[in-house]
Amino acid sequence: MEETTEDFSKMLGESLAAAEKTYSPGDRVRAALLTVGQDDSFVALGPGQEGVVATADLRDADGTCTAKAGDSLDLFVTSVRPGEVRLSTNPTDKNVAEDLKEAFELQRPVSARVAELCKGGFRVSVNGKTAFCPISQMDTKRTETGAEYVGKTFVFRITEFSEGGRNVVVSRRKLLEEEAGRVTDAYFAQNPDGSVVAGKVTRLEKFGAFVELVPGLEGLAHVSELAWSRVESPADLLTVGQDVTVKILKREASEGRLKIALSLKQATERPAKAPAAPVSDPWEKYSAGQVVSGKVTRKEPYGLFIQLEPGIVGLLHQSKTSDDPSFQFERIKVGAEVQVQVGEVKLSERRISLELPRDPEAEAWKERSQTETPMGAFGDSLRAALEKKTR
Repeated sequence: MEETTEDFSKMLGESLAAAEKTYSPGDRVRAALLTVGQDDSFVALGPGQEGVVATADLRDADGTCTAKAGDSLDLFVTSVRPGEVRLSTNPTDKNVAEDLKEAFELQRPVSARVAELCKGGFRVSVNGKTAFCPISQMDTKRTETGAEYVGKTFVFRITEFSEGGRNVVVSRRKLLEEEAGRVTDAYFAQNPDGSVVAGKVTRLEKFGAFVELVPGLEGLAHVSELAWSRVESPADLLTVGQDVTVKILKREASEGRLKIALSLKQATERPAKAPAAPVSDPWEKYSAGQVVSGKVTRKEPYGLFIQLEPGIVGLLHQSKTSDDPSFQFERIKVGAEVQVQVGEVKLSERRISLELPRDPEAEAWKERSQTETPMGAFGDSLRAALEKKTR
């Protein structure tokens, strides 16, 4: 009997408390739907208390009211007047501010639509409330104007909340960096430094090629790491979008960013080096009688020093030029190109003596004249021949 009396007293107290409960704009309530009208619908707030909800709030996108009497609704108090409490399914500014404050304190991401560009960034709409996103915080990649983000909905992190929600600053970049960090950790847990992995060329610069390993994770292959042979420009070897195989060389953090060094050439075997050609003595290329061209590098009263090739200089003595009147020794200057003939080569002493090229016809005539018979003997031979003929 005593228990029944206590239960009844408790229920009566709760009922009286509900009947006496007062409401303020922004309060959240859960109420049962009593009736659905053309313009307004009524919900039960407690014994003897009813609230009014615009029926339009209960309609779906097609204009159909799907709610029916007895349904339990989550509502927000929008206004309180004597004898009337109006509610809505949409949160009030106060509710939105409270939600944003809670999201800020708990670092909970919020969804927002980029409404428009403004000085220094964007105005974004978070549950109908305006917030600001600096242009540097919209993405991890650089953007020139930011126009490509307007009208789109993204997930943001609230980085500043003040003045009761009148000043709200958000960042999308922080969430992207956090996600990239998780992706990076997972990737390198499976692919430590030294691993050979697949990637795709995303950008070419004079100093190297940027390669995407997985979405959001990019490394650089320096131009010296593109091939075993010398590469003048990465564009000579690669194209943007090309699939490549790279070796992860090392990772290092710089100014809060992770830098990944990659190598294309080390992902493949180094080609076998061709055997070196036997080294020959360049002095052996020259022999007596060989006609060559050279440059006068030094002039002395006794002759000209003539460079035949780098490191090999011969001497054209002044006495070797006197037989050729067309070669004027006095007028020859340092730097002049001249044609000479090798006179003698002394390999052991690394010396070459030079002379002027000889005229083959003149030499032949000279030799013939030296072997010809003198005139007296020629006359005797002629007479002997005539005598023999008359016999």
